[in-house]
Amino acid sequence: MILIAVGSNLPVPGFGTPAQICNKALARLDSMGIRVVGTSRLYQTAPVPLSDQPWFVNAVAAVDTGLQAAALLASLHQVEQEFGRVRRERNEARVLDLDLIDYKGVVSAGMPILPHPRLAERAFVLLPLRDVCPQWRHPVTGVGIDDLIASLPPDQAIRPLSGLE
Repeated sequence: MILIAVGSNLPVPGFGTPAQICNKALARLDSMGIRVVGTSRLYQTAPVPLSDQPWFVNAVAAVDTGLQAAALLASLHQVEQEFGRVRRERNEARVLDLDLIDYKGVVSAGMPILPHPRLAERAFVLLPLRDVCPQWRHPVTGVGIDDLIASLPPDQAIRPLSGLE
């Protein structure tokens, strides 16, 4: 299974609210031949690390593609750029963030690093990931999704999006 995390916390004229941006980004991937085969619900999440920037909207999608991991990551970065993302500093507010979380269970220290090196520390990845793949296990540690979620620090605020945003 190939898993992609999607997030946004900045509205953009022409693209809409962060929730709309997330949905449009997934549709854009589909139009590029990166077929979305499952998605989590949308979640509102506090920035990690905590800051005064706006809360994020996050989700996880399962996709199917013939692209290798590096080419897929390049496609994800292309879509981010199409939506106006400019990378300046780590953990900044962003119009769109697309991360390759897991690529068919491959473990790689190369480019890209797989699985995503910080996924086990992030409620905004793990809770949506459980929606898509409740039996998922970390490819390196073998730890199941429920145990990973149970070990998260309690300060990561996350809640399902009401659907009204």
